[in-house]
Amino acid sequence: MRDRDLFTLRLAHRFDQLYEALQAVYGTRADFDAVLQRVIVRLAEAHVARPEPLRLLDIERDLSPGWFQKESMLGYVAYVERFGPDLTGVTEQLDYLDELGVGYLHLMKLMHARAGENDGGYAIVDYTGVDPALGTTEDLVALCDALRSRGIALCVDLVLNHCAQEHPWALAASAGDARYRDYFHFFPDRTLPDAYEATLPEVFPDFAPGNFTFDETSGHWVWTTFNRYQWDLNWSNPEVFLEIVQVMMTLANLGVEVFRLDAVAFMWKRMGTDSQNQEEVYDLLQALRACSAIATPAVAHKAEAIVSPDDLIRYFGVGKRHGKVANIAYHNSLMVQYWSSLASGDTTLMTHALAEFPRTPDSIAWGTYIRCHDDIGWAIADDDATAVGLNGQAHRVFLSDWYAGLFPGSDALGGVFQYNPDTNDRRINGSFAALAGLQAARERGDEAAIDLAIERMLLGNALICGFGGLPLLYMGDEIGLPNDAHWQEDPAHAGDSRWMHRPMMDRAAAQRRHDPSSVEGRLFDGLLQIVTARRTTPQLNARYDTDVLRTGHPRLFTIAHRHPLGTLIGVYNFTAGTQWLRAGVLADEGVHRPLDRLGGSLLPVVDDHVELGPYARCWLVDASAES
Repeated sequence: MRDRDLFTLRLAHRFDQLYEALQAVYGTRADFDAVLQRVIVRLAEAHVARPEPLRLLDIERDLSPGWFQKESMLGYVAYVERFGPDLTGVTEQLDYLDELGVGYLHLMKLMHARAGENDGGYAIVDYTGVDPALGTTEDLVALCDALRSRGIALCVDLVLNHCAQEHPWALAASAGDARYRDYFHFFPDRTLPDAYEATLPEVFPDFAPGNFTFDETSGHWVWTTFNRYQWDLNWSNPEVFLEIVQVMMTLANLGVEVFRLDAVAFMWKRMGTDSQNQEEVYDLLQALRACSAIATPAVAHKAEAIVSPDDLIRYFGVGKRHGKVANIAYHNSLMVQYWSSLASGDTTLMTHALAEFPRTPDSIAWGTYIRCHDDIGWAIADDDATAVGLNGQAHRVFLSDWYAGLFPGSDALGGVFQYNPDTNDRRINGSFAALAGLQAARERGDEAAIDLAIERMLLGNALICGFGGLPLLYMGDEIGLPNDAHWQEDPAHAGDSRWMHRPMMDRAAAQRRHDPSSVEGRLFDGLLQIVTARRTTPQLNARYDTDVLRTGHPRLFTIAHRHPLGTLIGVYNFTAGTQWLRAGVLADEGVHRPLDRLGGSLLPVVDDHVELGPYARCWLVDASAES
C-alpha cells in the first residue's frame, strides 16, 4: 500500500511535466492517449519491480534532491576495460576511489557494443546487456550494490541518438520489417539525403564523411550522423520513446543512478537546419526526466550536449521547461577556456566568455572537467573573440598548433584530430599530462619544467573543483598518466586517435601516489588537498550562484560564490609568473582579511595588493566570518 501510494503521489506531482512534453512531440497523433497510457503502465511496472534498497534510495533522494550538487561530490570517469579490467576488477578497486573521495563513478563501454570499431563503445547492440568481455548482469548488480554501500553513484551511458547497425532493431529494419524500419530514417534514393546534407555539418569528416550510408541489404540510404555503423533513431516515432523508457527502467532497477544521455543534440531531424538543438529535443528530454522522477526518483540525468552557451543552457530547461530537462550538463566552455588561457597566459577571453553565460536553475549542476574521453574541439565563439580584440579563427588555429606541440615554446604532446584543410580547423587529443607539458618535461628530465607542469595541472583541478558544480576527473589524470604510446596496435582502435588519451591504468604508477617525492605523489596529494578543502567549503555547493568578476587583470581568472555564510572568491593565476590582485577587488565582495581555504592561511595584503605565485589557485573567504 505504501509503495502504491508513493507512486501515485509522484505521478500526480510530475504528470504535467510528462504530459506537456509528450503532447508537444506526439500530441497530433490519433493514438496519443494510448501512447501516454502505455508510458504510465511501463512506469508502474518498473516501480513494482524495483528492489527494496532502491526504493529506500528513492525516498532518500526525494528528501535530498540536490544530492549531486553537494560540495562533497567528486566524479571519476573511466573505461571499464582500462580501469578494471572488468566489472569484478572495478569492484576490487573501490578502496582507491574511496581514497580520492569519489561519490560518482562514470563507467564507459559498459553495455554491449558491436565488435571491432564501435566509436569507443557508443555503437550499442544491447542497451541493457553488459558487454560479455566485462562481466554479467549479476556482476553489474554486485558492483552497484558495492558502490551504493560506499555512497558512490554509478553513471552509465544511454546512447539516445543512434544504435549499432547490428542491433536487433536495425537488423529487422534492414530485413524489411515495417515496424522496425520506422525506428530509423530510411530513404529509397539520395533525393532527401542530398537536401538534408545542404545544411548538415559533418561530425567525423576524416573517416566518416557525410550523414547518410547506403544499406546493401535493404537497398536504402539510412541516416548515420556519426559512423556508417551507427544508425540514427527516429524519435518522431513514439515506439522509440517507449523502448528507451523501458531501457531506463531496466537499468535503474539494476542499480544505475545516473544516465549520461549521449549525443542528445542530434536527436531530432529538421530539413533546412543543422538538425541539432531542435525544440523537440528538449521536450523529449523533459519527458524522459519525468519518467525517472515518477518511477525511479533516485536517478539523475546528465545531458551530453557539446554546444554553444546559448543552446547549452536549454538542456537545463528555460521558460516553461525551467529546471525540468536535465539535472547535469557538461560545462564544455569552462574546459575550453582553461586550455585557451593556459596556452595564451591571458584570461581576458575566458573572463568575457564565461561572464556572458546565462543564469542556471538552482536545481542543476554543471559537470566541470578538464578533459574527457573525447577530443577537445575549440568552441571559441567568434563574437566572444571579437569582443576582446581577437580573431576567432586565428585563435583556434593557435590553440591547435599549441597543443599539437607545433607552436614555439609549447611543451604539449597532443595529437591532431579531424583536420579540415579548407578552414585549418583541428581538434586535439591528449592526456592531461601530455597537454599540460608534464609528459614532455619528464621525458627530457627537466625538473623545473616538471614543477611548473604539476602546478598547471593542480590549477586545473582547483578550477573544476572550485567552480561550483560536479567536478569530473578522467582516470589517470590524478597521477599524471601520459599518452598511450601503443594505441594504434589494436586494430579496433587504429583508426581513432582518441585512444591515445585512453591509456590502461598503470597500477605501478598508482602505487607511487603515496611517495611524496614522486610526480604521482605530488599530483595525488595536491588533488587530495583540493578535494578535502572543497568538502568543507559550503560556498561550493552547486545550487549557489557563481559570478565571474571582471577585475581587469588579464592574467587572473576571478569568480565569486555568494552564500549565506559569506562570499568565497576563487582566484586563478594562468601564468608562470607572479601576479598581484588589488585587495579592493576582494573587499568589494566582503573579503577584507583574505583567508585561503585551499592553503589554510591568511594572505598578506601589501600595498593594497595580494601576491599570487606561478599558477596559484586560492579560495578566499573573510577570516572574520570564519571565526
